[in-house]
Amino acid sequence: MLTEADKKFLRIAYEEAKAGFDEGGCPIGAVLARGDELVSQGRNQRVQNGDPIAHGEMDALRKAGRQKTYRDTTLYTSLSPCMMRSGTIVQFAIPRVVIAENTNFGGNEEFLRSHGVEVIVADDEECIALMKRFIDEYPELWAEDIAED
Repeated sequence: MLTEADKKFLRIAYEEAKAGFDEGGCPIGAVLARGDELVSQGRNQRVQNGDPIAHGEMDALRKAGRQKTYRDTTLYTSLSPCMMRSGTIVQFAIPRVVIAENTNFGGNEEFLRSHGVEVIVADDEECIALMKRFIDEYPELWAEDIAED
Protein backbone atom coordinates (compact mmCIF):
# COMPACT_ATOMS: atom_id res chain seq x y z
CA MET A 1 0.00 0.00 0.00
CA LEU A 2 1.34 3.39 -1.01
CA THR A 3 1.61 6.17 1.55
CA GLU A 4 1.03 9.82 0.70
CA ALA A 5 4.81 10.31 0.75
CA ASP A 6 5.18 7.39 -1.68
CA LYS A 7 2.69 9.00 -4.07
CA LYS A 8 4.43 12.36 -3.83
CA PHE A 9 7.89 10.94 -4.52
CA LEU A 10 6.67 8.69 -7.34
CA ARG A 11 5.20 11.82 -8.95
CA ILE A 12 8.61 13.52 -8.76
CA ALA A 13 10.23 10.42 -10.27
CA TYR A 14 7.70 10.57 -13.13
CA GLU A 15 8.43 14.28 -13.67
CA GLU A 16 12.16 13.48 -13.86
CA ALA A 17 11.43 10.68 -16.35
CA LYS A 18 9.33 13.04 -18.49
CA ALA A 19 12.08 15.68 -18.41
CA GLY A 20 14.56 13.04 -19.61
CA PHE A 21 12.22 12.03 -22.43
CA ASP A 22 11.80 15.69 -23.43
CA GLU A 23 15.61 16.01 -23.57
CA GLY A 24 15.82 13.05 -25.96
CA GLY A 25 16.94 10.55 -23.35
CA CYS A 26 15.55 7.44 -21.74
CA PRO A 27 12.61 8.32 -19.48
CA ILE A 28 13.64 6.93 -16.12
CA GLY A 29 13.44 9.13 -13.05
CA ALA A 30 14.37 8.45 -9.45
CA VAL A 31 14.13 9.97 -6.00
CA LEU A 32 15.98 9.22 -2.79
CA ALA A 33 13.98 10.09 0.33
CA ARG A 34 14.41 9.79 4.04
CA GLY A 35 10.92 9.48 5.46
CA ASP A 36 8.96 12.48 4.19
CA GLU A 37 12.15 14.39 3.33
CA LEU A 38 13.40 14.60 -0.25
CA VAL A 39 17.13 13.89 -0.27
CA SER A 40 17.70 14.05 -4.03
CA GLN A 41 16.17 13.42 -7.41
CA GLY A 42 17.60 12.53 -10.77
CA ARG A 43 17.00 11.02 -14.18
CA ASN A 44 18.63 8.80 -16.74
CA GLN A 45 21.21 10.93 -18.57
CA ARG A 46 23.05 8.34 -20.61
CA VAL A 47 22.17 10.01 -23.91
CA GLN A 48 22.37 13.60 -22.70
CA ASN A 49 25.81 13.19 -21.07
CA GLY A 50 27.22 10.29 -23.09
CA ASP A 51 27.65 8.46 -19.78
CA PRO A 52 26.78 4.73 -19.80
CA ILE A 53 26.42 4.63 -16.01
CA ALA A 54 24.15 7.69 -15.69
CA HIS A 55 20.96 5.72 -15.05
CA GLY A 56 18.19 7.48 -13.15
CA GLU A 57 18.88 5.95 -9.76
CA MET A 58 22.62 6.50 -10.15
CA ASP A 59 21.98 10.18 -10.94
CA ALA A 60 19.79 10.57 -7.85
CA LEU A 61 22.38 8.85 -5.65
CA ARG A 62 25.19 10.97 -7.10
CA LYS A 63 23.19 14.12 -6.39
CA ALA A 64 22.53 12.96 -2.82
CA GLY A 65 26.25 13.15 -2.14
CA ARG A 66 27.85 11.23 0.66
CA GLN A 67 25.41 9.90 3.22
CA LYS A 68 26.41 8.43 6.57
CA THR A 69 23.82 5.74 5.97
CA TYR A 70 21.20 4.72 3.45
CA ARG A 71 19.56 2.27 5.85
CA ASP A 72 16.79 4.77 6.62
CA THR A 73 15.99 5.74 3.02
CA THR A 74 13.60 4.75 0.28
CA LEU A 75 14.52 4.79 -3.38
CA TYR A 76 11.71 5.60 -5.80
CA THR A 77 12.12 4.77 -9.46
CA SER A 78 9.86 5.13 -12.47
CA LEU A 79 11.02 1.79 -13.90
CA SER A 80 12.10 -1.49 -12.37
CA PRO A 81 15.86 -1.35 -11.78
CA CYS A 82 18.38 -3.21 -13.93
CA MET A 83 21.09 -5.34 -12.34
CA MET A 84 23.59 -2.46 -12.07
CA ARG A 85 21.09 -0.34 -10.17
CA SER A 86 19.86 -3.30 -8.12
CA GLY A 87 23.42 -4.12 -7.10
CA THR A 88 23.90 -0.54 -5.98
CA ILE A 89 20.71 -0.70 -3.90
CA VAL A 90 22.00 -3.83 -2.18
CA GLN A 91 25.54 -2.41 -1.80
CA PHE A 92 24.22 0.75 -0.11
CA ALA A 93 21.76 -1.29 2.03
CA ILE A 94 18.78 0.76 0.88
CA PRO A 95 15.97 -1.11 2.65
CA ARG A 96 12.97 -0.07 0.55
CA VAL A 97 12.37 0.49 -3.17
CA VAL A 98 9.13 1.74 -4.68
CA ILE A 99 8.89 0.99 -8.39
CA ALA A 100 6.37 2.90 -10.49
CA GLU A 101 6.20 0.19 -13.16
CA ASN A 102 7.63 -3.13 -14.26
CA THR A 103 5.33 -3.77 -17.22
CA ASN A 104 7.76 -2.57 -19.90
CA PHE A 105 10.86 -3.91 -18.17
CA GLY A 106 10.85 -6.54 -15.48
CA GLY A 107 13.96 -5.82 -13.56
CA ASN A 108 15.36 -7.59 -10.58
CA GLU A 109 12.62 -7.46 -7.97
CA GLU A 110 13.30 -11.00 -6.79
CA PHE A 111 17.04 -10.31 -6.53
CA LEU A 112 16.30 -7.30 -4.35
CA ARG A 113 13.84 -9.23 -2.19
CA SER A 114 16.34 -12.07 -1.77
CA HIS A 115 18.70 -9.47 -0.26
CA GLY A 116 16.12 -8.24 2.23
CA VAL A 117 14.90 -5.20 0.30
CA GLU A 118 11.21 -4.36 0.59
CA VAL A 119 9.95 -3.92 -2.98
CA ILE A 120 6.64 -2.27 -3.86
CA VAL A 121 5.39 -2.08 -7.45
CA ALA A 122 2.82 0.69 -7.97
CA ASP A 123 1.71 -0.11 -11.56
CA ASP A 124 1.59 3.62 -12.37
CA GLU A 125 -0.29 4.12 -15.64
CA GLU A 126 1.54 7.33 -16.61
CA CYS A 127 4.95 5.74 -16.18
CA ILE A 128 3.83 2.66 -18.12
CA ALA A 129 2.54 4.84 -20.98
CA LEU A 130 5.63 7.06 -21.10
CA MET A 131 8.04 4.12 -21.24
CA LYS A 132 5.94 2.34 -23.86
CA ARG A 133 5.98 5.50 -25.97
CA PHE A 134 9.76 5.71 -25.65
CA ILE A 135 10.26 2.05 -26.58
CA ASP A 136 7.94 2.43 -29.60
CA GLU A 137 9.51 5.69 -30.82
CA TYR A 138 13.17 4.98 -29.99
CA PRO A 139 13.71 1.20 -30.06
CA GLU A 140 17.43 1.58 -30.81
CA LEU A 141 18.00 3.78 -27.75
CA TRP A 142 16.00 1.39 -25.60
CA ALA A 143 18.04 -1.59 -26.82
CA GLU A 144 21.23 0.34 -26.04
CA ASP A 145 19.98 1.27 -22.56
CA ILE A 146 19.25 -2.34 -21.61
CA ALA A 147 22.41 -3.61 -23.40
CA GLU A 148 20.65 -5.64 -26.06
CA ASP A 149 22.01 -6.01 -29.57
